[in-house]
Amino acid sequence: MRQDEITDIIERAGKLVAEQYVFPEEAGRIAAHLGDRLRAGAYAEVADAAALGALVTTDLQAANGDLHLRLKHHETPLADSADDPAEEHFAQLAALTMGGVARVERLPGNVGLLEITPYLFPPHLAGDLVTAALRLLAGTDALLLDLRGNRGGSPDMVALVCGWFFAEPAHLHTMHERAGTTHQYWSAAWLPGPRYAPDKPVLVLTGPETFSGGEELAYDLQQLGRATVVGERTRGGAHPRVGHRLHPHLELTVPVARPVNPVSGTNWEGCGVAPDVETSAGAARDVAYRRALVSLLAADPGRPTAAEAREALAALS
Repeated sequence: MRQDEITDIIERAGKLVAEQYVFPEEAGRIAAHLGDRLRAGAYAEVADAAALGALVTTDLQAANGDLHLRLKHHETPLADSADDPAEEHFAQLAALTMGGVARVERLPGNVGLLEITPYLFPPHLAGDLVTAALRLLAGTDALLLDLRGNRGGSPDMVALVCGWFFAEPAHLHTMHERAGTTHQYWSAAWLPGPRYAPDKPVLVLTGPETFSGGEELAYDLQQLGRATVVGERTRGGAHPRVGHRLHPHLELTVPVARPVNPVSGTNWEGCGVAPDVETSAGAARDVAYRRALVSLLAADPGRPTAAEAREALAALS
């Protein structure tokens, strides 16, 4: 890469961070750090866009470890538009991954399994598909929600999914923007089908790859007492971000707000979502499945699916 091109990217990145980053008191410090690094020649020997993205991301996150603050490299060229430059790629990925619905399954004992990965895509891209999956699972007696491979996504999709698990709309969080304005997020008030009964167990599977919107879904259900989180602590990225195209293959993502949960009074930024039942991510499904089966058999030993539930428990032992 030419040095004048690199200089332009760094200077634009610093300006955008200073103007938009969610914490104004840190925004100027981060921007100044980029400028200092540029003048010190830290980016002089960078060979390509991927290397520059990695190096600048390290410098951006040096201040406070905000994992949403980064100069992200994209293999395919970004759209040159005023809106989110990665939106077209996101839409293509949603179409290729069935809207993030990776697995829908009824396990022995009438326990449902829904795996959502790689993202919780926005409702306009995947709402119908996720809704169809949840409707298929409506007749199960317990649900495993697998978010171990979920890398984030849309707060609106989180609100839609949460709507299935609460009898009435629930206040999920209040988003505090840098400018001082706030916006409340509530679980969906209307759904095209019956809700998942509030007495049915829900267990959320998490791991070290669970991030951002995936963490929000786990955190919301956990904090509001609707689900048990099983697995490993998540990565710890709570701040929603906006994207800026600084190069055909480089997107600057800047966190612009912070959610505050009404129960905890905080969020999972920097610390991740702590599981209620700690186990390795690889063992989380079996551990959660066993807990679901034990809970169902304890509640009603004579249930129609008791025999297959006992067989499943024996197989897990």
